[in-house]
Amino acid sequence: MTLSPETILTRHVAAQERRRPWESVWQECYDHVLNGTPGSGGPALYDATAPDAAEQLAASLLAELTPPWSRWFGLAPARMLADGPEGAAAAEALEAAAETLQGHLDRSNFALEMHQALLDLVVAGTGVLLVEEAPAGGLSALRFTAVPLREAVLEEGPSGRLDTVYRCVALDAAAIQARYPEAELPPALLGGGDESEAPRRYRVVEAVWPERTGSGYLAVLDHDGQALPLAFGRFLESPFIAFRWMKVPGEVYGRGPVMKALPDIRTVNKVVELVLKNASIAATGIWQAEDDGVLNPATVRLVPGAIIPKAPGSSGLTPLAAPGNFDVSQLMLDDLRGRIRSALLADRLTAPKDARMTATEVLERSAETARLLGATYGRLQAELLTPLIGRCLSILRRRGEVPPLLLDGREVRLTYQSPLARVQGRADAANTLLFLQAVAALGPQAAAQLDLAAATRYLARTLAAPAGILNPVEE
Repeated sequence: MTLSPETILTRHVAAQERRRPWESVWQECYDHVLNGTPGSGGPALYDATAPDAAEQLAASLLAELTPPWSRWFGLAPARMLADGPEGAAAAEALEAAAETLQGHLDRSNFALEMHQALLDLVVAGTGVLLVEEAPAGGLSALRFTAVPLREAVLEEGPSGRLDTVYRCVALDAAAIQARYPEAELPPALLGGGDESEAPRRYRVVEAVWPERTGSGYLAVLDHDGQALPLAFGRFLESPFIAFRWMKVPGEVYGRGPVMKALPDIRTVNKVVELVLKNASIAATGIWQAEDDGVLNPATVRLVPGAIIPKAPGSSGLTPLAAPGNFDVSQLMLDDLRGRIRSALLADRLTAPKDARMTATEVLERSAETARLLGATYGRLQAELLTPLIGRCLSILRRRGEVPPLLLDGREVRLTYQSPLARVQGRADAANTLLFLQAVAALGPQAAAQLDLAAATRYLARTLAAPAGILNPVEE
């Protein structure tokens, strides 16, 4: 399905109108967690609990899902292929492809941009990552860009994924020529203007939508009401990867933990502001003075050693006593800050502070974290990790650095080896080992019923061990 430039601009405006009710909520989340943007006029922040917890959550997600300089994914042959005569050769080829991809990720800007996209995910509930092929001659074939949510307009497809993405940016003529060198631009745009003035910026909309095989792409320039095509094509895998923390049925955009904790964040910020005002009053006091024609309150300075004149017989400057000193603000702050840190998982993803924790307690803590993040991790695996690996392999395959791979589960299966993914694998392996120990305790007759080679291969798959360490299956 090929869309015309006019259709792209019309659909973009319609999708932007559907997104507009979310923008005020997102702006409030950014204002209270990241202090908004410079010059946005957002509220002043008096408490740093939410910004600190949000940054810790984004960093912990990066370390738990896609840890830098560490293998967090694997490519392995499907079970039927692995158990066949070509299983060892296939495992070795897939391991080499995974190492090639890992090397490109390590040499690229993946960790930097991924952290920024995860920060958008934590604050606004939705993140967008752009995966492009880097120019030839660079250190890596991959180039990543965290697309700000204010530039991305999303539509959900029949599959439930955010597969239609509109990215709207404002570029000047030089930037348009640099990004789209083959585009035919109108002479009025290339004519330039007064050099003393700032260059005029034009609205450019990049659209990616799903097709029967792959994704279509079209970049459109909105020049004085005319829709001019700048570039078009198609991708085997969409370069825009949009992912969500969680979503409510019927909604397109996700909801993040900051959005859930926003009432508490606003309350804490207001309480701390009032506490600071109360502290200022406690330090300087509230005073009253008789209007005797001698004392001028505008010239009084309450500093040590100051001499304040007063008329004979007048009371001069007198402090005004407060009616009471009943302060419950600290109790409220402790409770609210604890709820904010709990909502942002700061008490779950950080390292335990109790050095006396046993190994069993550490494992139970990891299992509880996996349960809390189970739904979110499943969504991120489907919307972020799997499309990310597919897009990166598509770029490397076009360059001839990896063989053609079909991640369909029948030929090649994608395994996840991140710390969060290994928690469930360790639990499944522990159950299997407990069964093997119970069978061994029953005696040799029960142990003879076991296929130790099959058990070893199952444990290797469960614990995401490299397939090359196993002996090939004999016919």
